[in-house]
Amino acid sequence: MTQSEIVETPAGDARITWHPAQGTARLVLAVSHGAGGGIGASDLQALAAALPASGVSVALVEQPWRVAGKKVAPAPKTLDTGWRGLWPALEKPGLPIVAGGRSAGARVACRTASELGARAVLALSFPLHPPGRPEKSRAGELLGAGVPVLVVQGGNDPFGRPEEFPAGEYELIEVDSADHGLSVPRRAALSQEEALAAVVGGVRKWITALR
Repeated sequence: MTQSEIVETPAGDARITWHPAQGTARLVLAVSHGAGGGIGASDLQALAAALPASGVSVALVEQPWRVAGKKVAPAPKTLDTGWRGLWPALEKPGLPIVAGGRSAGARVACRTASELGARAVLALSFPLHPPGRPEKSRAGELLGAGVPVLVVQGGNDPFGRPEEFPAGEYELIEVDSADHGLSVPRRAALSQEEALAAVVGGVRKWITALR
């Protein structure tokens, strides 16, 4: 049964919706949304539905700006402040925490992973650069996470296709033909259901192998 809680942070109230592990929980996966959507994103919902059966408690995190009903995300510094502020609530179960998010949320997780003591980072649709601006690379955030990182990236993501990513100590799963929202076109070899199954399967394999 899901449970939601409001958490006060210096950036405003955040909301965490818990999807508790079935049986004995071994870790927490805390994932936040991007700058253009919420926790209703299909990949976040698919992970929250599937991973508890593998002993993973999934915490879907709504950043303060989203809880406040704003339509535009604040500056990265403010996003980081909100994430730091809600971290103690994520630590309450006393389990290792995998920090994660999609798009802007993935950047936050990477930037703060080491200081907060995250076990690893799950980066869904990491925005390597703004569309059409490869010179504005954010690779430093990804490579500087300081913990194990799994990137799940669409093959046609305008914010960075898999082949654009630099060499580094992280793992990358490509979702064939998918865009930044990990949606696939109707003509793609994979159906949308198969694409989400690939995301869930890849994340499950990676996260259950963490020690």
